[in-house]
Amino acid sequence: MAVPKTSLSAGAIIRAILQEDAEVTARTNKIFPVATDSAELPYILYRRASLSSNPQKSGLPGADEILMEVICFTGRYGEGVELAEAVRAALDHISAEHDGMRLRSCYLIDSEEAYQDDAFVQQLVFCVKI
Repeated sequence: MAVPKTSLSAGAIIRAILQEDAEVTARTNKIFPVATDSAELPYILYRRASLSSNPQKSGLPGADEILMEVICFTGRYGEGVELAEAVRAALDHISAEHDGMRLRSCYLIDSEEAYQDDAFVQQLVFCVKI
């Protein structure tokens, strides 16, 4: 018997949306969950940063709220900003279904940029409701 998917599997729907977006895939080589030991620039990492369960008063499950980080690594600063803009366009203010899971809403709540390990980094944080 298959285990039902919950908000713990939210990364799968985020990855599917990014992989189906032509602007995102035109600007990146790979999309990885959590971390990678080696990858060729440009690439994207995504991870669930937090989860808040919001049960309804009736005791039924409500929409879980997840903070998803989507981190873009590129060789040039401008390329990173363009990739971040494509990621935002793909995810910001959408709803979707994938593999039996329903993403009720997704919106950008924070971003940060940095330089680390010879790459420019654009970090986007999305609030996701499943």
